[in-house]
Amino acid sequence: MSDALTYLVKARPDAMGHYFAFLKDAGRHLDPKTRALISVITKVHAQTERGFRQYLGRALRDGCTPVEILDALLMAFPALGLAKIVWAVDIILALDLPEFQPGAMGAPGAWHDLMAADELEVGATRRLDCDGRGLFVHRAADEWRVYDSRCPHQTTNIPQLALEGHTLTCPKHHWAFDIRSGACTAIGDRPLKQWPSKVEDGRLLAHW
Repeated sequence: MSDALTYLVKARPDAMGHYFAFLKDAGRHLDPKTRALISVITKVHAQTERGFRQYLGRALRDGCTPVEILDALLMAFPALGLAKIVWAVDIILALDLPEFQPGAMGAPGAWHDLMAADELEVGATRRLDCDGRGLFVHRAADEWRVYDSRCPHQTTNIPQLALEGHTLTCPKHHWAFDIRSGACTAIGDRPLKQWPSKVEDGRLLAHW
């Protein structure tokens, strides 16, 4: 919410209450994903960066895929124009969200060399940086798991010190994850982003 809207809610709670009730009633026949996409478009139209960041995250939480969000922006081209769409995509790129990486959206992407496969013992986890991306690498008995180091809640970059045993806890809002599976075990409801991985010629590779 912008500073102006926050002010109006405090200064004229009766009037703003009616306004928000109207917005809620006007969208009651729409599913959450559609409402979220419309909200994203309106924030792009107004070029409200904080609002766009907020509703982009809400759209992802409501089940919108990155492709659906980009398609919604492109479909709104007649109203938004290219400059505002580019403005929105620049913000998405600055956020560096894992979901919007080409490899995560089905585009070709690339394989990245992380480490020698014998550098990590079975059951161990290591945080590393590769080609500008923070990662947690966990080696199980019969597989490797490579996770994006950012919390799926608000993309906080989680440090190595946040790992205790097999539990990785985001320092910002305390979402907790089991590093062996990536599953969220406390506070939140979304898993860590996992990147495809493979061992080739004794090297661990990950794809994004």
